[in-house]
Amino acid sequence: MKTIFTTLILCFTITAFSQIPPGYYNATTGLTGYPLKTALSTIIKTGHISKSYSQLWTAYNTTDRDHHYENDNTILDMYSENPTGTDSYNYTYQSDQCGSNGPEGTCYNREHLMPQSVFSSASPMKTDVHHVVPSDYYVNNKRSNYPFGEVNSATWTSQNGSKVGYNTTSGYNSTVFEPIDEFKGDIARCMLYFATRYETQVSSWSWSALNGTSDQVYSTWLKDLMITWHLQDTVNAREIARNNAAYTFQGNRNPYIDHPEWVTQVWGAPPVSISENNLRNVKVFPNPTTTNSITISNSKNIESIEIYTVLGQSVKEFSQNAVSGKQIELTDLPQGVLLIRINSGESSVVKRVVVQ
Repeated sequence: MKTIFTTLILCFTITAFSQIPPGYYNATTGLTGYPLKTALSTIIKTGHISKSYSQLWTAYNTTDRDHHYENDNTILDMYSENPTGTDSYNYTYQSDQCGSNGPEGTCYNREHLMPQSVFSSASPMKTDVHHVVPSDYYVNNKRSNYPFGEVNSATWTSQNGSKVGYNTTSGYNSTVFEPIDEFKGDIARCMLYFATRYETQVSSWSWSALNGTSDQVYSTWLKDLMITWHLQDTVNAREIARNNAAYTFQGNRNPYIDHPEWVTQVWGAPPVSISENNLRNVKVFPNPTTTNSITISNSKNIESIEIYTVLGQSVKEFSQNAVSGKQIELTDLPQGVLLIRINSGESSVVKRVVVQ
């Protein structure tokens, strides 16, 4: 569960480290659709430093520690994390790496969200930390090389509720793997990153959920599902912190975490409308602020607010009982770069704020 009112104040020079470099996305100006994706592909390919497979173990020291739920510094595994209660099991960095196998809860290994069999385990795809994440060995094995999808009647369920079963999404009638709702958007943005980073290679690969092109990349059913998950489960502080750490590790970024609006600008809207975004017009001002305070203004009621450092560590959390109305003033903010997650109904948005 999330730790509330933990004071973790880092100096500005530390929190500013690994932010989006000035001009990083300049080449995207004025572009939409697949030309935007191609421009993004060039950007994130240019700075990408291919690492060894063993170096991923070291990357997880900074990319995938739990500073967001139990805040206990264990390995954060999307296939085993319980976001609303106590985890069934936890993994300690390094000492619980897999050298053997066993039942769920034995050890963690390296999960390729895009199965490595698709690209014949070739680099840099095999070692790209943006889509290779730590996961429980047994659940990883159960996921196999199935596409992600949505399941009604599961043939197997993990201890955190991830499921294997037949896909219910129209367009694909076979076995899929469904993560829990908390991480669907996270995984979608990783998959869309992969489609962008490797667009010049993907058309030559074979997988049941690829459509054989370098532009759309995924079969229509999966493309629409990834957009839907992206819109339903918006970018969070954990992803922003992971993106920054991944940039430090291998020199490139996931653009759909930095600019979530680019997903629909590239691939379009999903065929089924998503619930209204209650925060589409939210304003945070002044930004930067020199008074250690900001005002958040929205057209609909704000229900809760979470404040994190840029590394994803919790600073404060204001529950529904402490927040009400359409305009909220936050005071006594620590100096540095902060991430403000604002929630209203099923909508949420993360804003960066600089406190000078």
